[in-house]
Amino acid sequence: MEAEISHPIIDAHAHIYPDKIAAKAVAAVGKFYCYEDMHGGGTPDDLLAVGASSPITHFIVHSVATTPHSVGTINGFIAEQCRLHPEFIGFGTMHPDCEDMEGEVQRALDAGLHGFKLHPDTQAVAMDDPRLMEFYEIIAGRVPLVMHTGDYRYDYSHPRRLVNILNAFPDLVVDAAHLGGWSIYDVGFDILHEDLLGRERLFVDASSSFTWVGRRHMRELIRLWGADRVMFGSDYPMWDPAFELNEMLACGLSDDELEKVLWRNAEAFSGVKVASA
Repeated sequence: MEAEISHPIIDAHAHIYPDKIAAKAVAAVGKFYCYEDMHGGGTPDDLLAVGASSPITHFIVHSVATTPHSVGTINGFIAEQCRLHPEFIGFGTMHPDCEDMEGEVQRALDAGLHGFKLHPDTQAVAMDDPRLMEFYEIIAGRVPLVMHTGDYRYDYSHPRRLVNILNAFPDLVVDAAHLGGWSIYDVGFDILHEDLLGRERLFVDASSSFTWVGRRHMRELIRLWGADRVMFGSDYPMWDPAFELNEMLACGLSDDELEKVLWRNAEAFSGVKVASA
């Protein structure tokens, strides 16, 4: 779908990997989700090429640490790619068994990262595990958190656990990724929306959703959540960001709703201004 867009577009959910491990990492993600038809190579250059051929101007990028020893390496890689490419807004990672969470957080922030990403299912830890509650205490009121939320196969990332976190840390800014519950989208809304009322710090992104919810239900869910809470996202390399953008443009939102979903909400969530208001 062709559309005239005069403002930036931020893909609020994308993953990148070093060139030498990207193919292996992308294959592992596909295997985890029982999905072989991945839509990207996972390298920074591949993602930048997507941006260059589409209206998308910026990407919030991150990766996930599956061992405590990889936290620093991953954070260093993301920070370096952001220094090289102003199109990237970098978020770091954390692991529940990291021995120096506070030190790693400070090193990531000193390197220019703007937040953190956790994936409870691939990290095999409940998001409200006491070890991670310690991490939330460190970052609450400082930087935002992208939290993979929902999976019909696992309980680690169930949205009811996120309610526990939000109640314990009301200053924590969170993106409950995948409309608050990947593969259980309506459950995520039912559980989290009541907690959303009166809160200014809970966002959701629409990544890894269109294939299952479709355009009509996407429009419904965006309006149920409130267009000032939802961010466009692709979950690259699982999905093609340009295709996901076209789906968002075609789902029947107003120009004002699109401006919020495609740009302003991601700026508010990340704390990074990519254009003048």
